[in-house]
Amino acid sequence: MKHTHNNQVQNSLDQMKNEIASEFGVQLGADTASRENGYVGGEITRRLVQLGATSIRA
Repeated sequence: MKHTHNNQVQNSLDQMKNEIASEFGVQLGADTASRENGYVGGEITRRLVQLGATSIRA
């Protein structure tokens, strides 16, 4: 059960990462500048913090 839950979480994070990369016009991968990959990672963090703050208030 725990392994399945971890896979679901990882799949959700991967989906979020790909959506954000698409929004920013960034092609993720080893050939992409670390700055561009970093923009995507930073936005993931911002959105996760926002989701957490929203769930705390609810």
